[in-house]
This record gives sequence, structure tokens and C-alpha cells, in this order.
Amino acid sequence: MTENAVRPVATLLRWPIRIRELTLLRRVEVTPLMLRLTLGGSQELDGFESHIADEHMKLFFPDDPKDTSGIPTPDGDRLAWPRPAAPNRDYTVRRYDAVAGEVDIDFVIHDGGRASTWAQTAPVGSTIWVAGPPRGIQIPDAFTWQAYLGDETALPAIARRLAELPRTVRGVALIEVADDAEMQELEAPDGVEVRWLLRDGRPAGTTTLLADAARSVQIPSDERAYVWFGGEQSSIKPLRAWVKAAGLGKGEFDLTGYWRRGADGNHLGIGAVSHAIKHVLRLPH
Repeated sequence: MTENAVRPVATLLRWPIRIRELTLLRRVEVTPLMLRLTLGGSQELDGFESHIADEHMKLFFPDDPKDTSGIPTPDGDRLAWPRPAAPNRDYTVRRYDAVAGEVDIDFVIHDGGRASTWAQTAPVGSTIWVAGPPRGIQIPDAFTWQAYLGDETALPAIARRLAELPRTVRGVALIEVADDAEMQELEAPDGVEVRWLLRDGRPAGTTTLLADAARSVQIPSDERAYVWFGGEQSSIKPLRAWVKAAGLGKGEFDLTGYWRRGADGNHLGIGAVSHAIKHVLRLPH
């Protein structure tokens, strides 16, 4: 058998896309700049699919919460999108509990964001329309060394992935946050180093902290290695050069722009520039 025949690669999984109206059950402050909201509802999460650590749901924020004309409707295993659709944002599934009928979403708090404002002010008992998740990249356990890099927008995905990793996996997690108050307790294998990178007053998306830290990490050539990144769009270029220099190819890394500095209404938004998700969910362009 050739080397390529046994080489592990990450693969795309798909499942039916659904639309649900969920209820805000509770709100918890994880750190000063991150809130965790628990959503659920009687029978509403029946059939909910959650399999991948960085999968996203799309949350809708119509100007009039009673107006459902901009909410997608079921269309087989996909959704039919109205034009125009209600304002929406993508957020990571931090936790799904099928028995309790609950899903957790972590919100990065920032000024002026439609989703951030809702996360801070919506009364418990409020409802919100949620679409997805639409799909996700499955990372095989055969990758014995794995690296996870990102800023606070990627932290929910990184935290979930570290908790789900086989305890034998080695690697590193490089996580950029505002300051030491934003550091969280993470459940990672003993062989995975968690390194926090602090901006200490510098605006998000303006530093080279992640790229600089990545260049100090030697991706092993004698193990099956995988690299994942989520964060500000402009951070991808130097990281792509880093993984390419290590010889990683298709299916051995995933570098995703979760947000773009200066994009209207999207500062520190999660997954909002993911064109793949837009395509799968049939978003209007």
C-alpha cells in the first residue's frame, strides 16, 4: 500500500439543514467579554444534528421580532431563502445536550453588534430563529499531532475540539484574546500545549501574535499532522505559508476567515465571511 493510500485527510460531512425557533433558557458570563447563552425548547431540537466542533448555526435578528417574512422555510433537506432575508450571523455550537434539549452558544461581546446586543439584553424566555448546522469538517483521529489557532471568535470551536480529542493526541493550541481576564479553563489532552496570546489593549485584528507564535512551532514531519485556524481574514496568508512550508497538503489543514476587520456589522462576528457556509445554506447574495 502506498503512503498516499493510508494518509489521513479531513473530510466534509453533510446532513439535512433545518430551521427552528428556540427559546433563551439562561445566560452565563464565561469571561468579561464572552457570554454563554443556552437555547432550547420543547420538541424544537428533535432531530438536531451536531457532530463537528467548529460547526455553525445561523441566528436571525429581524428588526421586528414578530415579523417572520425574512426567515427561511423548509425545502426538503435544505432551506428556501426569502429576499430579503432577515439580518443574521453565524455562531459556533459550543455544546449540544440531546437529553436536556439544550444548545450552548458563546458570544463575544463588543460595541454595536446586532448579535452582541441581543446576547446581552434579550430577556430569558425570548425566542430566536436558528438555521443549521449545515455541515462540518471531520478530522480523523489518525492525525496524532494537531494544532489549533485562533482568536476569541474561534475559541468556542477550539475549546470544544480540545475536549473531544483523543487523550493520546499531541500538539498545540495558540489562542489570541484581549487580556488575561479572557483566558478560560480548557479541557485538553496532556500532550497538547495551550498557549494564550494577549493583545493587552491592542485592537483585535491588528497584531501578528498568532503568526509569530506559529512560526515558533515546529510541525513534526515524522507524525501525521493537522492544523486548524479560525479568526480574522488577513491572518490566513502567513499561516498558509507556515503550513505549506511544513509540507501539509489538502485535507491536512483548514484555515478559515471568521471575520474581517472593518467589515460593516461584522467586527468580531463568528463565521460571517465563510463563503462555504453561505453556499450550503443558499444565502442570498
